[in-house]
Amino acid sequence: MYRALVLLVLLGISAACFPAAAQALAPGKEALIKNDSTRLELRNFDQQKIQQYKAEKEFLYEEAARIDLSYWERFWRWFWGLFDGVVSNEYSGGVLKYLVMLLAAGLIVFAVIKFAGLDLKIFAGKAKAVDVPYSESPDNIHEINFNEEIDKAVAAANYRLAVRLFYLKSLKLLNDRALIDWQPEKTNQNYISELTDPDKKKVFTALTMQFEYIWYGEFFIDREHFIEVKDNFERFNLAAR
Repeated sequence: MYRALVLLVLLGISAACFPAAAQALAPGKEALIKNDSTRLELRNFDQQKIQQYKAEKEFLYEEAARIDLSYWERFWRWFWGLFDGVVSNEYSGGVLKYLVMLLAAGLIVFAVIKFAGLDLKIFAGKAKAVDVPYSESPDNIHEINFNEEIDKAVAAANYRLAVRLFYLKSLKLLNDRALIDWQPEKTNQNYISELTDPDKKKVFTALTMQFEYIWYGEFFIDREHFIEVKDNFERFNLAAR
């Protein structure tokens, strides 16, 4: 009902406008143009009043600068002013922007490396090669005294080698339990795919990633992180028995 009423009002207004427009545009009738003779009065602002307002404290909205700044505050004000000047420069601003982004990325990488407990010396050159006192073959992997070799590696603080021995020990245990078929030409991913138990596969996949990260990546591992990896392997080996 409301919409119909609004529509009728609009139609009525339109009907009233169109005849008037048609009459105004009818041919043969000239429109009369009347000149407006109204006199315009130009008004000027009172400059004295403006100066008076400027002098009043209520109309001053700018924050007064501090004059009791310390040397440290003055230094940072100067530094950030210099920084803003360089950034706003048309030529150096773009270069500085990418330099800041690169520096931020470097700080993030540094924080991640320190949090993971990795040795930064690994980026200075190639890691020292580790002498493995045995070869991986189908004949001797079952002859290795893993407990003895692991103890030797830990005593020498050779934690990378100890992690490798723990991984081989897990492979031997899985092979003895007929959960995998160990062969020298197989890859670690082959052994993961051979595991049918979802829980064992999930845990062994995580252990494989840790082993490959430490051994093949030649990353430094300290005693604290080695103990964590060692506990993970021992829990897995105990559950796989």
